[in-house]
Amino acid sequence: MSAGPGDARGPAGAREGGAWLVVADAGWRAALRVARGARSEVSAVVVGPRPLADAVAAAGVPVLWVEPGTGTPAEAYAGALAVQVAAEQPALLVGTGHPASRVLLGAAAALVGARLLTGAVDVVPVAVATGAAGGGGTGAVAPAWTVRRALLDGAVVETVDSPAPLALVVDVAAEDEDEGAATALSPGTVRPLAAAPAAMTLSTVPSAEPAGGLEDARVVVAFGRGVRSRDDVALIERLADALGAELACSMPVADDRGWLDRSRYVGRSGRHIAPRLYLAVGISGAPQHLEGVRGAKVVAAVDQDRAARIFRVADYGAVGDLYEVVPALITALQR
Repeated sequence: MSAGPGDARGPAGAREGGAWLVVADAGWRAALRVARGARSEVSAVVVGPRPLADAVAAAGVPVLWVEPGTGTPAEAYAGALAVQVAAEQPALLVGTGHPASRVLLGAAAALVGARLLTGAVDVVPVAVATGAAGGGGTGAVAPAWTVRRALLDGAVVETVDSPAPLALVVDVAAEDEDEGAATALSPGTVRPLAAAPAAMTLSTVPSAEPAGGLEDARVVVAFGRGVRSRDDVALIERLADALGAELACSMPVADDRGWLDRSRYVGRSGRHIAPRLYLAVGISGAPQHLEGVRGAKVVAAVDQDRAARIFRVADYGAVGDLYEVVPALITALQR
């Protein structure tokens, strides 16, 4: 797919196959906002139902569309779609952190040799000179990107300069899954793609969590990356015991650190709970996490960062070192 003559192209987009959006979930608008920072044409590959492809096209993006067969997960098309996308020589690939989108994005990134960055907030194209000018001519220029990405649940924003090609994973806020605003851009076309899936089947297995778990708990104590070590989890368990609460955690604690089973993390792709009391300890309050506790009657939080997002939704908050606050709470509860 090529850009029209009126496209505002940056250095990278002018030399490669532009930016490609990889879509397998409803949070794609967040990824599109980042992709448009490329200042080149944005194309998309969509794996999902036709309405999803139509919604992306309505945002002015030409779409290659694959509708998964019944019982076939989107991930089964990762290899075939990677070949399609790689043929376009993309300078930039962008997708969300949704599990299926990450698999599709990762497969395409591997095939084009793209570096993968998570937590992308925005991206702008830059040009890097690779050869000296001579004889009055211009030196060689390589496409490259400057990316800002959020770390530590948004507490830190890091700037990364990277040559193309580059693949970006974008975190999605709840509002990104709402209906998009009207766009002045002409709708893109939707071109069905006959892609052969890998031999994968989809099955559903009931959770091994016993009845009376997180979903039914009246009180839940959850902890995040403010807890420094695995040994310190015992401190949070003592607090949960003192409150008669179920123990939960944020996604990084289960996914990245493996300190609790994945069935215990709360958030958009984890558990959605509605306890009478939700006590967050050392959790900054990323949008993905807060989505899992929307149903909580009362939210209380302990964190040393008074600007942490969790305090925006908390009914009660304690700003302080959890290693001082939690023992004091346990002592008070045991009196």
